[in-house]
Amino acid sequence: MSVTRCLWCGNDPLYMDYHDQEWGKQVKDDQTLFEFLILESAQAGLSWITILKRREQYKQAFANFDVHAVSKFTHEDVEEILSNSGVIRHRGKIESSITNAQIFIQIQAEFGSFYQYLYSFMPNQERIENNIVTQKDAAVTSTESDLIAKDLKKRGIKFFGSTICYAYMQAVGMINDHLVSCSFRN
Repeated sequence: MSVTRCLWCGNDPLYMDYHDQEWGKQVKDDQTLFEFLILESAQAGLSWITILKRREQYKQAFANFDVHAVSKFTHEDVEEILSNSGVIRHRGKIESSITNAQIFIQIQAEFGSFYQYLYSFMPNQERIENNIVTQKDAAVTSTESDLIAKDLKKRGIKFFGSTICYAYMQAVGMINDHLVSCSFRN
């Protein structure tokens, strides 16, 4: 059987596996939503493959993406992460991960879950199914990503503008941007 993929993943086995197994699949659990918040924030200004290749090191450095553990990271934890060549050693991004974790927990308390918070911005609280024929038709922001990014910024989240938010929404399946011809669309 012939497999057709979205063109962005190219021929890199790691990228193809990520595309086939994760990208665009709807995520409902807050731990995975927090993981992608950390990873997408780290991506700001970089390519996704750069972060994807370091995902395991991020998992180790950020306490298996345990939001409560990360929210309690200290200056010493930041220094330890900065000495880790397996992650992007950007002090601002690392320090903001701690603040972002604290805000994530506040949002969970306010909305019941981060998932419920995110979907409060979505039409009818449902994912968006786009009908993209060619990669050039794909958006990089949306009304929803603008609103979520603006609200998160107001709450204090950093390194998560509308473009990063849109990539996050694609990654966690809030938006289905698989090409219409992609074997993994559904």
